[in-house]
Amino acid sequence: MPDHILPAPLVELAERVILANRRAGRTVAVAESCTGGLVSAALTEIAGSSDVFEAGFITYSNEMKAELLKVSHDVLDTFGAVSIATAWAMAQGALNKSHAHVAVAITGVAGPGGGSEQKPVGTVVFARAERSGSPDKVVADMHHFEDNGRGGVRLQAALCALELLLPDSSDP
Repeated sequence: MPDHILPAPLVELAERVILANRRAGRTVAVAESCTGGLVSAALTEIAGSSDVFEAGFITYSNEMKAELLKVSHDVLDTFGAVSIATAWAMAQGALNKSHAHVAVAITGVAGPGGGSEQKPVGTVVFARAERSGSPDKVVADMHHFEDNGRGGVRLQAALCALELLLPDSSDP
């Protein structure tokens, strides 16, 4: 039986995230859509993660983004689920629904379908929000990953999200 069920790079980065946040005295939460819990799974793969990882929200449908994370229907209707506005609202919602110090949100198009000319497969949006009360502490950015299959897009997105959970992470 293998020690870890997830790819080694994902587990190694999750371990760095857990150790760095433990040292910084921070707890984390994640709001996932296209990664479907992969970031949460990576974090919980690390023994002792419960003192750092507080909550994971998997809000795949727009209805659950609105209901669980309080993403406005106006934001979803105007900008779409794969947008900086939605990722920003998801990150804020994860902070508001938890006691975490920092939250990261991930929403995107993993494929193989669902892409458009404006948002092709591999388009993933990230947001990081910190509990400081300051809107400047929210960072959001759109990435265009190589379309190397659904699993490949999801893995790239999970790795990027974990990087954003490092205490010294800069803008995505």
